[in-house]
Amino acid sequence: MKLRQQTIGARMCGRTGSAARNCCAGLSLLLLAGALPAQTAAPAVPPGQSTAVPAGQSAPQGETTPATAPSATPDHESAQPRSIDRRRAAKLYLDASKLFLDRQFEEAMKGFEHAAALDPTNTNYRLAAGVARSHAVKELIQEAAKDRLLGNEAAARVALERARALDPTNIEINQHLDELADDVARSQPQPLYEQSGSTLAGPVQLEPAPGVHSFHVHADRKQIILQVFRAYGLTAMLDTSVQSFLTRFDVDDASFEQAARVLSLDTNTFFVPLDAYRALVAADSSTSRNQFLSQDEETVYLTGLSDEELNDVLSVAKTIFLVQQATLSLSERAITLRAPQRTLEAFNATLQSLLEGRSQILLDVRLIQVAHTGDRNTGAQLPQSIAAFNVYAEEQSILKANASLVQQIISSGLASPNDPLAILGILIASGQVSSPLLSSGFALFGGGITQSALVPGSTTFNLSLNTSDSRELDQVQLRLQDGEDGTLKLGEKYPIQTSSYSSLSGSVPNIPGLTGAGTSSSLSSLLSSLTSSVPNIPMVQYQDLGLTLTVTPKVLRNGDVALKIEMKLNALAGTSIGGNPVLNNREYTGTVTLKEGEATVVATEMDKSQSQAISGTPGLSEIPGLNNVTDKDLQKSYATLVIVMTPHLVRGPQAAGHTAMMRVEKGGTQ
Repeated sequence: MKLRQQTIGARMCGRTGSAARNCCAGLSLLLLAGALPAQTAAPAVPPGQSTAVPAGQSAPQGETTPATAPSATPDHESAQPRSIDRRRAAKLYLDASKLFLDRQFEEAMKGFEHAAALDPTNTNYRLAAGVARSHAVKELIQEAAKDRLLGNEAAARVALERARALDPTNIEINQHLDELADDVARSQPQPLYEQSGSTLAGPVQLEPAPGVHSFHVHADRKQIILQVFRAYGLTAMLDTSVQSFLTRFDVDDASFEQAARVLSLDTNTFFVPLDAYRALVAADSSTSRNQFLSQDEETVYLTGLSDEELNDVLSVAKTIFLVQQATLSLSERAITLRAPQRTLEAFNATLQSLLEGRSQILLDVRLIQVAHTGDRNTGAQLPQSIAAFNVYAEEQSILKANASLVQQIISSGLASPNDPLAILGILIASGQVSSPLLSSGFALFGGGITQSALVPGSTTFNLSLNTSDSRELDQVQLRLQDGEDGTLKLGEKYPIQTSSYSSLSGSVPNIPGLTGAGTSSSLSSLLSSLTSSVPNIPMVQYQDLGLTLTVTPKVLRNGDVALKIEMKLNALAGTSIGGNPVLNNREYTGTVTLKEGEATVVATEMDKSQSQAISGTPGLSEIPGLNNVTDKDLQKSYATLVIVMTPHLVRGPQAAGHTAMMRVEKGGTQ
């Protein structure tokens, strides 16, 4: 328990300021409290064992040395220290503790190690030395980090080497030394060929003189080409493919780019830069372009496009931009092109405008389903039958049926033989006689032998209500491009057997050990039951039940969104034909145009039923007003689906525009 407290105290001593001093003072008191009792009452050490750590080694930080570890020290160290050595070790421990409080960790570590050498039986000395060593190493690492930030790498390395001498196995010290080595390697200048070899040179660009010039020339086109290039400080070298041709060239206040463009259109030529101030001019033909234009290779990655769209992009590159060397890789979702730089730049600009010009819509779909079922039973159910019987005949029937009981009543003196009503009362009261006519009330009429009774049926009053409501809300967001279909399915898949396969044979080939049962009668009976049945393999198709919603947005020029809605509701009809259920399908198709952020609602009645049953007296219960008094059972159920769709324009159509208009007239005499 003492060692655990000391270790905790050692960890807390990493703090700075007064808190660190208080913590370290508490650590010293704890270690001192453990050292002094060790001097007065040293534990007995069995022969051949010692609690001391081998010389030249220290206990790992945060761990304690087992008291029963085998002795690795010489015999004179395993012996009990003298009293004078114990007192001297205690004094050294106190002096080292003061140095520890003054943050002189290395001196304190040496004092603790000296005390541990004088008194090896006290493990607190070596633990204190380990704590002091860890603090000294941590302080040196922090000092090296400060020197590295200040740019003093030599001082940082000295501090780290000193820390490694104190704790050679510390991984953190080696990591900081590796970082210093990396800093030195990065600061070394690279050879010239390595610096230039790491990058590729760009294409040659002309550097014309700034400014604008006007040209009004009617001469041979060779002279016009030379004059235009010379005006901007450039030299044009004409290829033999450029033929003499008399033409007119009129341009006002044009830069070199504008003049060169008009010149190419007017003379049907193109130029290739040779260096910053010279260019080769050749006739514009496929042969000349293949001969003089340099070919650049570029790979365009289009991971967001489908296979069909990638093929369309490849077709555009080949047919519009006349890139003959173009390959498509569907696995990498990329197109590799090899063409002149200007062609690649035009292709990239066109592709970027096509991709960015495609609108995107965020469609917020909310599905609300409301279901209600109710059962109401109210009113009174009047008697619908009346029974009549003769009192005298019923009385005689009961007395004859219970003649033995009647004799017992008369013999016991409970009733007189001439008093049949008293005898009947005793029989009914004793429970010996039961009759459905006597279980309910009845009305008497008549007298004597013809006295009769009427027994009405039972009357029931009903007042019950059973109702249930359910509401379900689903919210889904679909991010769609202009003209892209978005499908939402809510429901389940129901298996429907479409066909079945049978071998039409109940026989199984006799395979010994597999189909043969051997000597077991139970296996033989089991095999016979299996071989007598005809195997039947069903073919099952899963049908989607529930809601299938398909929405296709289309962004119009004015910013409105047109939604094409296709909705299908599939459910079981409750009947079956040939063992297969009948499906109840309902569909809706429509188109609606909305403002951006405006919602549209599609509602449908999924199920609605109502039934009413009246129980009462014929004629009387059919009179208006009186049918509410009789028993009436009313059942209602309905289910409604409401779909709310709100389109949000994430990226709208690009603004229409055009470049400056340019008119080029070709003409002349040869």
